[in-house]
Amino acid sequence: MGEAACSENEMVVKQHLKVVAEVRRFVRLVIGQWGMDDFAPCLVASELVTNALHYASASDGDVTFRIGRTDDGALWMEVQDATCDLPCMQRADTISEAGRGLFIVDQLCRCWGVRPLAGNVGKVVFAVLNAS
Repeated sequence: MGEAACSENEMVVKQHLKVVAEVRRFVRLVIGQWGMDDFAPCLVASELVTNALHYASASDGDVTFRIGRTDDGALWMEVQDATCDLPCMQRADTISEAGRGLFIVDQLCRCWGVRPLAGNVGKVVFAVLNAS
C-alpha cells in the first residue's frame, strides 16, 4: 500500500485523500474474513477518514484507522487524529455534495461518538455497526 501502513486491524493513513480508497480495501479485506457485507462499513469508514483528513492539518500528523468486533459480533471502527476539535453534524442542502458525512454515519450505525485523548493530544471518533 503506497500511502498507508497497516498492522492486523489498524491502518495509519497519510495526509492525502487518495488513501480513502485504500481504507475501503482494508475494510473489505478485514470484514471479508468475518463473512460480513461491506457496503455500509466501507461507506462509514470512508466518511470517518475523510472527515479526519479534511479537518486535520499536515502538522497534526497522520490519522489512524482501527477496525474490530464487539463482544456481540457488531463491527467497531474508530479514527484517531491529533486535533481536539469535535466533529458536528452539518445541515446539508439538497444540492450540496458536502456536509453529509456524519449524517450518513448516524443513519448507518448503531451508535457513534467522540472521545478526547488524555493530555489534550487529539480525539477518537468511533462508530459501531450491527453485524447484519
